[in-house]
Amino acid sequence: MKILAFQPGVHEASAAVFDGYRLIAAVSEERLNRVKGWGDAIPWLAIDEVLRITGWSRDAVDAIAMTRGYLPTHYYRFPLLRDIGYTIARWRERERTYRDIGTVSRRLGTADTLSLFRTDRFLRENAFRADVKLHIANHHESHALAALFYTDWDDALVYTSDGIGDNVSYSMRALRDGKLECFWGDDRQFLSFVPESGLANAYGAATIACGFRNLRHEGKLTGLAAYGKPEIAEPLARLFRLGEDGHVTTTFRSWPQLRDTVIDQCKGHSRETIAASIQAVIEDFTIRSLKFWLARSKSRRVAMAGGLFANVRLNRLIAESLPLDEVFVFPAMGDEGLPVGAALSFLLKQDGIATWLGQRRRLENVYLGRDFGAGIDETMSAAPGAMRLPGDPIRVATDLVKAGQAGAVYTGRMEFGPRALGARSIIASPTDAAINDRLNVRLSRSEFMPFAPYVLEEDAERVFEITDVNRYAARFMTVTCGVRPEWRERIPAVVHVDGTARPQIVREADNPLFGGILRRFRDETGLPVLINTSFNVHEEPIVNRPEECARAFVEGRVDFVATEKAVYVKS
Repeated sequence: MKILAFQPGVHEASAAVFDGYRLIAAVSEERLNRVKGWGDAIPWLAIDEVLRITGWSRDAVDAIAMTRGYLPTHYYRFPLLRDIGYTIARWRERERTYRDIGTVSRRLGTADTLSLFRTDRFLRENAFRADVKLHIANHHESHALAALFYTDWDDALVYTSDGIGDNVSYSMRALRDGKLECFWGDDRQFLSFVPESGLANAYGAATIACGFRNLRHEGKLTGLAAYGKPEIAEPLARLFRLGEDGHVTTTFRSWPQLRDTVIDQCKGHSRETIAASIQAVIEDFTIRSLKFWLARSKSRRVAMAGGLFANVRLNRLIAESLPLDEVFVFPAMGDEGLPVGAALSFLLKQDGIATWLGQRRRLENVYLGRDFGAGIDETMSAAPGAMRLPGDPIRVATDLVKAGQAGAVYTGRMEFGPRALGARSIIASPTDAAINDRLNVRLSRSEFMPFAPYVLEEDAERVFEITDVNRYAARFMTVTCGVRPEWRERIPAVVHVDGTARPQIVREADNPLFGGILRRFRDETGLPVLINTSFNVHEEPIVNRPEECARAFVEGRVDFVATEKAVYVKS
């Protein structure tokens, strides 16, 4: 069965396609329209891109799965007169072209959102077949299923946490005895009043208090936290409560109330203090909540998704402080990962839990975007001032890195999710900590974390504190861990002030160019680590098309570009 899935949410809109249970392609809209974090509408560019990758036309699609979000209002079936606000706006000729169907569904008192949608019109106007099955999935169920499906566990706690989605900020599920039980966070809570209790919302408010942008720069606080002391953690913590039922709650009835209160608490304090304080708050509440739900689920494994788990310091604490055998964070943990879960929700509803569980598998990689093939070499060869160096690309690139240069690896299919994982990455030697500042200037960034390292699977444990608990998560850069003391001074560019790093464990078979450069560098220098930072300029999405790679090269963002066929430098 050919399944198209998309999420038209307020940010990080994206699309994915499955052939049965096999995820074939997934792309965020921002990588195509070049607007970071883009949302608020149907991601048609991403939809067409994932179909193009698979070679399917729209009329080949058998099923469409989506989450609630911003859809054109002329696809709505609800009686307009029952929605007074919309009726008045239309009378004033100010109605919105796109509107959140979840909000409309709640106002009309139904969780059966599909009944409000003109499926026939949507399919007909957009060149899909009339017999296509349409499924609207719950937000947190989509997060949860994406995280659980890519494990092979017999039992698990599945925990999601983000700002808010379908009226809640968290969900908790347990896999036991071949059954998946939802304790909280499905459509049973969709129509009830739930205060704005998201710890991720408070983190976003603290991001604003530091002068950064909500839903964009939370990672800056994660880096800053190690430089400060949690001096205002106590008053911030008083805004929340952990109930006897394991739920984090608050009395705030709206995001603006929570935002303004957090910002008031932060006034007069340094960014480092704010970051350390809000980090301490989310760690304390999340760990205590997880302890409750792990005891209730009787599991020693936890799968996580949702925007809060982009926080790699939090993920490290979970892995190291709780009685766990393994953790897994879905690599596209934010809302960009929802289409994957929406498709899996459709399959669960169609096939039942026994079949669904039997189809699970570990995630090998997230190279799910388009492979431009020879297009990158054609574009780089024509780039102004570019010169193609003779010789094996792995050897040539390694020599340049050893000489202190920073270059881009552009190879194969683009990664899905927020991390650059070797298909669109910048690499450099980890021996000089000053390269962080130099590269950040070239990339117009202002970061407070060191660059992340990547390491071959065979070397991971001797450099980093990799265990059975965090190894799977570390393959996708979703957790920090300690750097072993004997290595910290040898690779300072990838070691944070607290002695940690966010490694990517690489299997060379998944990416021969990326892994091959590291292997040769290790064999020639004795250092088993290279820098891996995302190939993008500040406030721009990660590079996708060859033209974007060439432009960054011409602008001097990197010293060289390595492809599977050649290495290009300035002539």
